Amino acid sequence: MAELQATATELKKKTWKDYLNTFGVILSLLLLCAFLTIVSPRFLTVGNLMNVAGQAAVNSIVSIGLFLAILTSGIDLSVGSVLALSTMFMGLFAKKFNMNPYLALLSCLMIGALLGLFNGFLLTKLHLPHPFISTMGTKQMARGLCLVVTATQPVYGFKRPIVFLGNESIGPVPVSFVLVAVLYVIMYLFLNRTKTGRYIYAVGGNKEAARLSGINVDGILNLVYAMSGFMAALAGIVLVGRVDTAYPLAGQDYETDAIAAVIIGGASFFGGVGKIGNTIVGVLLIAVLRNGLNLLGVTSAWQTFSIGAVIIIAVFVDVLRQSMSKRIK
Repeated sequence: MAELQATATELKKKTWKDYLNTFGVILSLLLLCAFLTIVSPRFLTVGNLMNVAGQAAVNSIVSIGLFLAILTSGIDLSVGSVLALSTMFMGLFAKKFNMNPYLALLSCLMIGALLGLFNGFLLTKLHLPHPFISTMGTKQMARGLCLVVTATQPVYGFKRPIVFLGNESIGPVPVSFVLVAVLYVIMYLFLNRTKTGRYIYAVGGNKEAARLSGINVDGILNLVYAMSGFMAALAGIVLVGRVDTAYPLAGQDYETDAIAAVIIGGASFFGGVGKIGNTIVGVLLIAVLRNGLNLLGVTSAWQTFSIGAVIIIAVFVDVLRQSMSKRIK
């Protein structure tokens, strides 16, 4: 009985910590929006808010993959390069070889998933020590291939099916925003209502304990990194739709914004902790911050500085959170 009571108490603590973290992130977003509304009359307009939603779509999708990787106490630094390479191949197939646009889209998603699976194999088959190292390597490899595939030249002028997700709207609402909402609902159900989703949390919490309990840890890691690559490719399709161009330098530093969004949303680099719903709030906070800095005329250099500062603060908060959890135990 005492053991059951202790377990219930621990679950209650986690529930309250999750609640406070969610409230803190939402409050930060609301305060930032309030500040920008005061200093810039252009911020709280339908056109600007829809622009923020459209701009946030790409990072929202990339952040899903980063969230899964971080949930397993890993990371995927290759997402920006995977985004670029998968869309460059799509452009090559669609424009140079006149492939059916729907098949070109499918090939983009498959290439992204395969590149992600390759990241997983580096961990599970070659047993590289940490995904930071392996994904850093694939990041450079994929970026180099981007420059080779079309001899550094961008590809543009795509047919409507390819640009649909990034270019079309339903009334004032971008289709990409609707896509993001659907993806986050699906991911929420996947992580909270399926056995595989619970296994992902278990692997992130303690890989050895998960392995001893019969979970196929290698299979879970391969799946997570394949999904990260798939999401990067899907984000690339949205980006191509926005600019009607696939270019080899697309996606540079996208992993930075995605990592910031995931950590701001309360996920932990230590693994096993985080909610996908909080990640979208982190994405919106980053998007609103960038938009606000643009409205205020802040240069791109200082914008980059600001995002870097946000990441440091978010990681510091994560460390404090872990330290407090250990003290409570």
